[in-house]
Amino acid sequence: MDQTSSLTADAVVVGSGVIGSAVALELARAGRSVLVLDKAAGPGHGSTSASSAVIRFLYSTFDTTATSWEAKFMWEAWAEHLGLPGFEPLADPPALTAFHRTGMLHLDVPAVPSDHSQELLRAAGVPFEYLDADALAARFPHLDVGAYWPNKPVTDDAFWEETDQRLGAIYTPDAGYMDDPRLAADNLAYAARLHGARTAYRAEVVSCERVGEVWVLVLADGRRVESPVVVNAAGPWSGAFNTLAGVGAEFTVGVRPLRQEVHQVARPAAWDGREDPAPGVFDLDLGTYMRPGPSGAWVVGGSEPDCDPMEWVEGGAAGIDAVDQHVSLERYEAQVTRAARRLPDLTMPNRPSGVVGVYDVADDWTPIYDRTDAPGFYVAMGTSGNQFKNAPIAGRFLAAIVDAVENGHDHDASPVTYVGEHTGLKIDLSAFSRVREVNDASSCTVLG
Repeated sequence: MDQTSSLTADAVVVGSGVIGSAVALELARAGRSVLVLDKAAGPGHGSTSASSAVIRFLYSTFDTTATSWEAKFMWEAWAEHLGLPGFEPLADPPALTAFHRTGMLHLDVPAVPSDHSQELLRAAGVPFEYLDADALAARFPHLDVGAYWPNKPVTDDAFWEETDQRLGAIYTPDAGYMDDPRLAADNLAYAARLHGARTAYRAEVVSCERVGEVWVLVLADGRRVESPVVVNAAGPWSGAFNTLAGVGAEFTVGVRPLRQEVHQVARPAAWDGREDPAPGVFDLDLGTYMRPGPSGAWVVGGSEPDCDPMEWVEGGAAGIDAVDQHVSLERYEAQVTRAARRLPDLTMPNRPSGVVGVYDVADDWTPIYDRTDAPGFYVAMGTSGNQFKNAPIAGRFLAAIVDAVENGHDHDASPVTYVGEHTGLKIDLSAFSRVREVNDASSCTVLG
């Protein structure tokens, strides 16, 4: 293609991670001509590839809980959600990521009152049971049920002090994980192309401005892109892209890029010897979360304990591009040691293994799926850390908002409501507004 040529579309999606790819699919399904731009070499190469890909349902509000429960049904029937059976026989069928149902334990912690969590799960119709300390120890005997709150640095002797306090847990049997987060983005991008979307990779946007009735985006190679609708799904670059476009002055919720590490070790042999799958464990009491993985893997991440430093990334887009992509021994030892305190049979290799990503974190760890004050400019941002699981439904949220607003609806005054096709739950999309009050119920961690 001529480097000076112009591209046009009904909608441009900037970002081809799991969120941007889902948005592209749903906009294309709605009949729009869609162009996806990403400066990486393919879909899901950014923060998506560093996701733990956990599918869970415990959040801090009804709408966020209902969102995750609705999304679960999409992951379970992934090919159907993508619309692939409708295109059979495919000449070149893609490999698909798969959902693994393992269950999830959410251990008690004062920062997340269990009674409130149970109320939300009950209201959304999510199956769960509460296990007191005795029941938890009996069901999962290889799990230490001690209560160690508040969080302490693993280098502090107090971290290792014994306790006579014990905790219980909420167990959600339908939780699990997707086995390949990057492949999930690739699957969504593939389905979007089947519905007519176009993709342009290694396509860095260097300017974006509203000219008359369209947005004009200029790429680093000189090409121009024109569209009446732009969706910012640029992940950790989303804040910088808003600034580039002169958008976002009205936002009451901010976003910041955060460097994160997710580590991988071998699953404890005793934990893996169960007849039923080893469940994931969300452990804010010690400051970690973990889940099983394929081929005997055990994935460990952090839940932002106050005692550990947060690695906020400064310097805008250039700072994000310069982030060290190698896991650090310090972060590895902190996160895996916390996991080993909860699972005493867990072993820690001397050499760390894992992935590094830069998350796009909202002030309250609740995403922003919304319009903006700039005509035709929409955002799906603040999503990293806890929105991989909601990507399929997030695409539908944005498609619904775009359709309503482009047809004259005032989403600010009368928020769009989305009704889940699988659960029938009504989800008020003002929960994800750019001008909402910061969610005080949030744990302000990856839990959301």
